Amino acid sequence: MEANMEKQLKTGTTTLGMIFKDGVVLAADTQSTAGYIESRNEKKVHAITRHIALTTAGVVGDIQAVIRLLKAESKLYQMNNGGITTNGVVTLLSNVLHSNRMFPYITALLVGGYDEEPKLMAIDPYGGVGTGEDFFVTGSGAPLAMGVLESSYTKNMTEKETVELARKAVSTAQERDIYTGGRRVSVAVIDKNGFREVK
Repeated sequence: MEANMEKQLKTGTTTLGMIFKDGVVLAADTQSTAGYIESRNEKKVHAITRHIALTTAGVVGDIQAVIRLLKAESKLYQMNNGGITTNGVVTLLSNVLHSNRMFPYITALLVGGYDEEPKLMAIDPYGGVGTGEDFFVTGSGAPLAMGVLESSYTKNMTEKETVELARKAVSTAQERDIYTGGRRVSVAVIDKNGFREVK
């Protein structure tokens, strides 16, 4: 069963996150597949709060359910306690995924946020959290995109340089990975001013 879920997670997208000196860049392709190309304009970078966003890979229904839950819980937390932190969203998400591990949400998520500083974490379908890296890549095109990042990434890059590298990495996957595609590369920046999509 686990091998089958791993196969489903790896067939359908390329998403990435990178920390740069002033924030976090998240990027993804825009193609969704279901044995065929279902859409070339799928949204895979989602704002959860003004300062926290995530990239999505996996089963669309599961992804949508997780996003609805995170947005609702983040708003409730803000009403009662003030703004939720990136670590708070990741802990909530990890607990939700772990508590459903017998019937898991089939997702692979990257969470990027800006509290006092930029933060980036990867979360697997069972709630395992990956930290301590300055960039993560998910999806079927990950080996191709990872090669681009490993050869060019430095943490002290500017926003413009990081956005350009994100586009290059995802575009490389779009060219060579059959399951990565779409009409464009979706890119967003999260910094001290909040979340914004980059055209």
